[in-house]
Amino acid sequence: MADPTPVIDLIEAFRRSKTMFTALSLGVFDQLAAGPREGPDIATATRTDPDTCARLLDACVALGLLARQGAAYANSATAQAYLFRGSPSTLAGYIQYSNDVLYPLWGNLEDAIREGTHRWKQTYGLDGPLFSHFYRTPESRREFLLGMHGFGLLSSPAVVAAFDLTRFTRLVDLGGGTGHLPVSAAARYEGMQVAVFDLPAVIGNAREFTAGSRVELIEGDFFIDPLPSADLYALGRILHDWSEPKIRTLLTKIHAALPAGGGLLIAEKLLADDLAGPVHAHMQSLNMLVCTEGRERSLAQYTRLLTEAGFGEVSGRVTGAPLDAVLAIKS
Repeated sequence: MADPTPVIDLIEAFRRSKTMFTALSLGVFDQLAAGPREGPDIATATRTDPDTCARLLDACVALGLLARQGAAYANSATAQAYLFRGSPSTLAGYIQYSNDVLYPLWGNLEDAIREGTHRWKQTYGLDGPLFSHFYRTPESRREFLLGMHGFGLLSSPAVVAAFDLTRFTRLVDLGGGTGHLPVSAAARYEGMQVAVFDLPAVIGNAREFTAGSRVELIEGDFFIDPLPSADLYALGRILHDWSEPKIRTLLTKIHAALPAGGGLLIAEKLLADDLAGPVHAHMQSLNMLVCTEGRERSLAQYTRLLTEAGFGEVSGRVTGAPLDAVLAIKS
């Protein structure tokens, strides 16, 4: 008889995710950030039923997110670093976004597969540009950017280290959000000028995250406005949002703005060229289906788009971080 373990594991996989989502949403990890507390105290602080709160806490212990200390519970090192909202490396924003936005969208994955389109209208009754929904209020915009920032802190140091970028003098991160990639580039390449180019509302949030750094903040829309001068542009988790016609438009615009020998650094999770993995990239590709018009791609697929836009040399690196790196050079 075949091993049923993979199937059984997947049957309950969403339950593990939802347990973490719920504990974070209720503030469990924030309540324990200052030190251990007993279950009834946590239930009172989170305004939950003591018995069911204890079941949630024990489940988090089983998942390795909490530890038992006698009658008290404490954050694990992982929870303290990534689930406590006050941590500089927190992923709480993206987890809350996953719970509030992505979880309902994924409930309509079957229809997304049948129709080949995102699920915003079906799930929320919303039309219009997708990112207007991410940025519908200052609070939701900051929460979304905070989530992207957490992933950026994990990925950007590896992305800027994937290639030797010392030949470049000025990097502009297009749609760079909170500036984590330029901050990482500035730390690694001492003489490099760095900047973020993003929508005015996003730049307002970016000031919070780049204070004290040498990152220049520039307001604009990379689809509409002229691009700031640079010999190296970056696109981090941008191309996977869009359809190929929009990608071609953007890549052609970037190519035209670069000097000869200039580069484009892309941070995305790469599919294997035979499309056999990795699992994370395929899950993200389905995620882009339900919430955008985009998808994940292999290095070969990115190379085709880049060479069509006029780039010459194209190289890719699997970084071991949540995002991989592609570097394209203008001939």
